[in-house]
Amino acid sequence: MPVQTAVARLEAWREELTGVARLEADQEVQLAAQVGGRIERLLVNQGDRVRRGQLVLVLDQTQLRAEVASLRAQMETRRLTYQRFELLVRQGAASALQRDQYREDYISAREALVAREADLAFKDLRAPIAGVVGDLAVKPGDVIQPGQVLTRLLSNDRLVARIDVPVAAAGRVRAGQVVTLLEGLGDRPIATGVVRSLDPAVSGASQVVVVRAQLQPTGVAPLRSGQRSRARIALDERRVVMVPFGAVSRMAGQAFVQVVGSVAELERRPGQVRLDSLRRLPPSTRFAIQTPVQLGPLQKNRYPVLAGLAPGAVMITSGELNIRHGSAVRPDRPR
Repeated sequence: MPVQTAVARLEAWREELTGVARLEADQEVQLAAQVGGRIERLLVNQGDRVRRGQLVLVLDQTQLRAEVASLRAQMETRRLTYQRFELLVRQGAASALQRDQYREDYISAREALVAREADLAFKDLRAPIAGVVGDLAVKPGDVIQPGQVLTRLLSNDRLVARIDVPVAAAGRVRAGQVVTLLEGLGDRPIATGVVRSLDPAVSGASQVVVVRAQLQPTGVAPLRSGQRSRARIALDERRVVMVPFGAVSRMAGQAFVQVVGSVAELERRPGQVRLDSLRRLPPSTRFAIQTPVQLGPLQKNRYPVLAGLAPGAVMITSGELNIRHGSAVRPDRPR
């Protein structure tokens, strides 16, 4: 039977790890006020893009301003009292002990004023980073407590992928390796990046190591924090024999490649072939020899052969499904 053939040659192959990536914003903050109070003005809406330092929310300042004014008057009174006793001590009309007590009262009042003025500054809540406003949990008129989370600020411009890698394969992953995120239903890249770091600890439940990769979106599809995507990590490149998809057949889960060989080579692996009749054929006759191989993952319609096929072997690339082990074949000139 005429068959088409090709010579098995060493080619560059980059092994890949696949997994699921969870995207998160490199910059994301939970926005909360450091002081409580009633919301007087809410200056942003969900989805608004804000600059760093932009005013986001203003709390009612009436009561706090009154407290600041009272503390300032109290501080001035104690300052004047301290200064009078300082003069009296110099004149010998008062004791240094009295002066020191009034000095402590003045310092205490001054520090209380500074602390309350700082609270007054916190009534104006500003964006600590540039980003997009998430879901707002409050509205104007609401009374909030100190530290209460109001919304999230995040930037989808700089995203990080968190990829779970089996602990057995984690030793082959290192910083700088290329990461590719793939479209949900296809193999079209939607983002590329590089491995930035590996978690030094192993997740106890799933026995995986988290790999963090800095991403650069391709513009094919918008990416958002919290999104999940298939991911590939390109490991070290090495040279292996590559075979086309059509040259591979499978039986009971084992992959095979049909190799062109002589009757002497067939005798070393006869299987169930009756060799008596084949030995009577001309010495130049070539036969299909079913060869078990260990394959890596399919890449660009080609399989890497990890074991079972040596460079230089002539393999059948078409019609192999109609050929059995030991069939006499007429190969074309191998490519």
